[in-house]
Amino acid sequence: MLDLKKGIAKAFSGATGITEEQAFSLIESPPERKFGDFSIPVFTLCKKGENPAKKAKEISEKIKKTEGISKIGVLGPYINFFLDESALSSSVIESVLSLKENFGKNSEGKGKNVMVEYSAPNTNKPLHIGHLRNDCIGMAVSNLFEAAGYKVIRANLVNDRGIHICQAMVAYKKFGEGKDPKKAGMKGDKFVGEFYVKFNRNAKENPQLQEEANELLRKWEAKDPETIALWKKMREWVFEGFKETYKKFGSSFDEIFFESDFYDKAKPLIELGLKKGVFEKTEEGAVIARLEKYGFPDKTVLRADGTSIYISNDLALTKHKVEAFHLDKNLYCVASEQDLYFRQLFKVMELLGFPWAKKCEHLSYGLVFLPEGKMKSREGKVIDADDLIAQIERLALAEIEKRYPALSGIEKSKRAEAIALAAIKFAMLRIDHKKDFTFVPEQSVSFEGESGPYIQYTYARAKSVLRKAGWKGIGKEKIDFSALADEKEKGILKSLSSFPETVQKTLEGRNPNILCHFLLSLSEQFNTYYHDSRIIGSEEEKARLALAEAVSIVLKSGLSLLNIPVLEEM
Repeated sequence: MLDLKKGIAKAFSGATGITEEQAFSLIESPPERKFGDFSIPVFTLCKKGENPAKKAKEISEKIKKTEGISKIGVLGPYINFFLDESALSSSVIESVLSLKENFGKNSEGKGKNVMVEYSAPNTNKPLHIGHLRNDCIGMAVSNLFEAAGYKVIRANLVNDRGIHICQAMVAYKKFGEGKDPKKAGMKGDKFVGEFYVKFNRNAKENPQLQEEANELLRKWEAKDPETIALWKKMREWVFEGFKETYKKFGSSFDEIFFESDFYDKAKPLIELGLKKGVFEKTEEGAVIARLEKYGFPDKTVLRADGTSIYISNDLALTKHKVEAFHLDKNLYCVASEQDLYFRQLFKVMELLGFPWAKKCEHLSYGLVFLPEGKMKSREGKVIDADDLIAQIERLALAEIEKRYPALSGIEKSKRAEAIALAAIKFAMLRIDHKKDFTFVPEQSVSFEGESGPYIQYTYARAKSVLRKAGWKGIGKEKIDFSALADEKEKGILKSLSSFPETVQKTLEGRNPNILCHFLLSLSEQFNTYYHDSRIIGSEEEKARLALAEAVSIVLKSGLSLLNIPVLEEM
């Protein structure tokens, strides 16, 4: 398909005098196939006052028909190219079957480094449903960059210091009674999380607790041995719990940064900002970034008592990341509640004189709600990641037992786990990442709806057809792909051909929902085709089996980019 587009670009270049690269960039996919397989608008080539429709007709008459193009037409300001059916079929299927998992990948980012930071949990509570959406987006975007040839560093910033951590520590000192997660029979992150909730419940009646937390933070920054020992112990409990959840969900990281390693490294940057006039010190001693003249509220970068806050850490860590890893792009996957914060952070880095500030990008995403409303960590009103995964696994298992009662218990559990991951991840990614949305567990696990399990099911169906037919691939055999002349077959071929472009658009938009909707559409096309057309035993059997294999390859590749597992049988 790429060769066919290059052929169109070359022909258009010859008729207009623009470069082949310029011509290639103008090529579009029409909304309906009746308008052609590809089209080129001529607006940008018109001089002032020139009629675009007339210009399109003049150019079309100069274009030499190239191999693979059956017809060239004009509709208003668009020149439409219709592909030869045989050329389209063989080009698409042979490309997919020969490239396999590499179909859709490119080398655009070769030699460039990108870091995607995601997850960013606090070591005072377990991961929750919001972290799952964060991880889903971060992992998918990382995979998309990798598919475009970039060297990707998947990073996690663990927020392991600050007043919220000290609040959990104060509660443990008061109510912990020397217990540990093992004695309590709990995962470490959930164990510590209960003390964070206890602090906030008790602080409502006893405001003195907050002052104790403030004092504990001052002791921590002064490296008080007893405080540091408790902090290390509780942090390790939580992190062990995180590791278990990450392994279950498939979250992985190349680099893990701890806020505690960077909170005190901002001093040179604070001094630089004061010297440049970017920061000012108040009478109370706080350091403020004056940003109002740039359209943002002023931002405190250091408390009056000298203790650090979140941006103190980010000033030092951002500089470290970009310079130590030689980053060409530096992405932060963080919820939309922090939109203003990141605009302030990037502006501060720019004002401090770092040209790489423009390489930083906030990958903002909307909040996840439950049918019962917004989550509140301090009140314990959250859905823990572990609990949600377990709940979806139970729903998946119930569906499997209903459909396949004869399966072994081990196989049922294996499938339920894969289906649960698909259900959660696809539900998190299907919605435009910038939008808030309500997660409904029962809808996410549906085998028929717009869900991850539906696409898994379609993949398994295609593989089932291939197994029943004893399909070994096309090998060196010459297959007449012009036999794929049915409109449904043409539609599937057109979708397959657009997969590389879809992957690229998904990356450019940083929006995995583009790829999600492509996979849903392809699945729907194949399922309709499966129901309406005979594959095994038909005159076109080999061509149709090759088409089924191509569909299975693209579905698997697409799901892999979304970090979703496939099942060979469902």
